[in-house]
Amino acid sequence: MSTTKKALLYLMGALYVFAGVMHFVRPDFYVQIMPPYLPWHLELVYLSGIAEIVLGIAVLIPAWRVPAAWGIIALLIAVFPANLHVALNNVPVGGATEGLGIWNWVRLPFQALFILWAWWYTKDP
Repeated sequence: MSTTKKALLYLMGALYVFAGVMHFVRPDFYVQIMPPYLPWHLELVYLSGIAEIVLGIAVLIPAWRVPAAWGIIALLIAVFPANLHVALNNVPVGGATEGLGIWNWVRLPFQALFILWAWWYTKDP
């Protein structure tokens, strides 16, 4: 594995662990973006936080890297409805009085980039 690919792997793992921890530090932030049609908002926030932490660590372990990368892809697909909900309804988050408008839509394509980033590690070396 090239130095660049390895560095980006460690960055990706760290970002998912950090994001997962934030689900426990600031669950209110994540609950705000949950679509109303989903049940158990807080529980799903905690569950996705655990998944991010576990997958962020697992992707750094060579024997678990490929399934963890696929797990990250599945997680990103699973949380996409919440991101779409924020964009469609201009949901205010973090104590804001209104949403970010067009910026909610600008961030949606980044989900595809994150999926491609994880997919890069689904190939057995």
